[in-house]
Amino acid sequence: MKDINMHDISSQYYDVLKELGNIGAGNATTALAQMLDARVDMSVPKVSLLEFKDLGEVVGGEEQIMASIYLRVEGDVEGSIMFMLPKPAAVHLANKLMCGMLGVCSENAQDHELGEMECSAIMEIGNIITGAYLNALSGLTNMKIYPSVPNLGIDMAGALLSVPAIEFGIYGDHILLIQTKFSDDIDLDGFFLLIPDMESYEKILTSLGVM
Repeated sequence: MKDINMHDISSQYYDVLKELGNIGAGNATTALAQMLDARVDMSVPKVSLLEFKDLGEVVGGEEQIMASIYLRVEGDVEGSIMFMLPKPAAVHLANKLMCGMLGVCSENAQDHELGEMECSAIMEIGNIITGAYLNALSGLTNMKIYPSVPNLGIDMAGALLSVPAIEFGIYGDHILLIQTKFSDDIDLDGFFLLIPDMESYEKILTSLGVM
């Protein structure tokens, strides 16, 4: 396998990544709207290839409390993925999914203690969103991708990011970030991280005709 210099990723690759972001976020928006039985809009995804050390700042600061869905992927592509969103957004979505049973508003969502039912709802939402991105990647590359059982974390962004950071140290120092703003009655910032191993990067690029 030849080495991939992540600093020299071509503009063609960025175009492909943007297409992946568009399809994945579009799929996620449709799935969210069906799940919540509500209209959900989406901004054009912002795709970045950045150094892992800068990730905490990009998602809003390492001390910001976030909810994350983290899972391993296997098959033709191996690595891991993570979907993160600020805690108030996670609480808002859980409240919508539970038909307002939480009785929370945007002003007190940050301090709301999440119980088992709320965590289950957030897990289901994260499952749907990560599945939408994986289906987009699988469809674009015509490769088989199998996700593991996801793990839910509610913690400071820095602590949550330390999980893939340990694994990612094996792979390199750059990561693909797809940032999408979803909105129903409030705006929700979502961050999707794709962390394939370096061999899988080459497989993805080759399947897309970039290499």
